[in-house]
Amino acid sequence: MNHRNNTMKKLAQREEQIMQVLWEIGPAFVKQIIEALPEPKPHYNSVSTMVRILQEKGFIDHQAFGKSHQYFAKITKEQYQNKAVDDLAGSYFNNSIPEMVAYFAKKEKINKEELQSILKMIKK
Repeated sequence: MNHRNNTMKKLAQREEQIMQVLWEIGPAFVKQIIEALPEPKPHYNSVSTMVRILQEKGFIDHQAFGKSHQYFAKITKEQYQNKAVDDLAGSYFNNSIPEMVAYFAKKEKINKEELQSILKMIKK
C-alpha cells in the first residue's frame, strides 16, 4: 500500500489502540486484544465490533479457528504513520515537511541535537 494512498481512512482513538496492540503482539483473538488495551478495558462486544469495522476499512483481516477469529494487521505501523504525517503536513503545513519540522523547532519541541539526529537519519 503506497503511503500517499488517500483512500486510507483515519482511525478513531480506540481503533488506533487496537491497531497498536496488533502491531505490538501480532495476531490475536479479541480476548487477547482486550487484555493488552489500557484501562478502562472495553466490553468484549465493543472490541468485537471495532475489529469488524477495522476489517471493513481494510486495516486488519482474520483467520478462522472454528467459530473464533484471530485478527492480524494488514498494514504496517509505518504505512499508517506515513499516512498520518502526510495528512498532518497537508492539512496544516501546505504539504511541506520542512515547514512542519520548522514549526516544531520554533515551538521548542525539537532541540538542536534532535535536528542533527534527524539529519543523520535522513543521510542514511
